[in-house]
Amino acid sequence: TLYDSEKNKISLNDYRGKKNVLLLFFPLAFTSVCTKEFCYVRDEIGRYVNEKVQVLGISVDSTYALARYKLDQQFNFPLLSDFNKEVSGKYNVLYDIFSHMELKGVSKRSAFIIDTKGLIQYAVVLQNARDLPDFTEIDTKIDSLAII
Repeated sequence: TLYDSEKNKISLNDYRGKKNVLLLFFPLAFTSVCTKEFCYVRDEIGRYVNEKVQVLGISVDSTYALARYKLDQQFNFPLLSDFNKEVSGKYNVLYDIFSHMELKGVSKRSAFIIDTKGLIQYAVVLQNARDLPDFTEIDTKIDSLAII
């Protein structure tokens, strides 16, 4: 359970038995590659927020930073703050050291599809923050999942 940019608690259990969830971990709000990735999701929102699937973006940014990022980019899906790094840690997607600034505990760009039963059906963790998930592969997996 994490807080979204509007300070609402969001949990995977909210979607269990209702929708598949596409979790997209991302390093930092306002960065160019993260913005490119999430603008793609925003522009293709019908694929990722519908009766079958819900997308959730997760980073270690504060709820305040995520609220501004969401507003500035007009993102139409929840951004969740993992400021305490607990969820990113559970998914094993934290960099030990990130970037030339040697930031510790930043989320790796990752994608997980959680089915309606709460099982991980797809996972990719990218080591290079400049890489993007393969959305064609993600789309194929989402299309193959049934709704309870």
